[in-house]
Amino acid sequence: MTINEELTHELLAFFNGFSSWENSIVRSSELTVSEAHAIEVLGEHEKINMKGLAQKLGVTTGTTTVTVDRLEKKNFARRESTKEDRRVNLISLTDLGKKAFEEHHDFHMHLTEQMTSILSDDEIKQFLNTLKKINAETF
Repeated sequence: MTINEELTHELLAFFNGFSSWENSIVRSSELTVSEAHAIEVLGEHEKINMKGLAQKLGVTTGTTTVTVDRLEKKNFARRESTKEDRRVNLISLTDLGKKAFEEHHDFHMHLTEQMTSILSDDEIKQFLNTLKKINAETF
């Protein structure tokens, strides 16, 4: 097996494990995975427009609109028009959405702590720098 094949195998194993973990966490709530991802992004920003949210999620604005519609119906998010341009909507979390963000974020933090507990401080720093480099150049 070449190093690229081995790396691909390990990346797929990581992705599948992470995806399975996240699906089990989300399934225990009333959210879909896409809604949970949107809440995660919204929780990092006080307010964000639809285009910005779509970019952060890596999906189209049409897909994001459907997700935000569902989050509004479930009372997790709200849209507000800006005074400068009423066509522009800023999306933010409601109190219920903020609570869901905190819970989901805590699950992510716990997983990160669990994963990094087997690494030294230097390995954690190297891993972080490697992820930052990959994310900056690839996504």
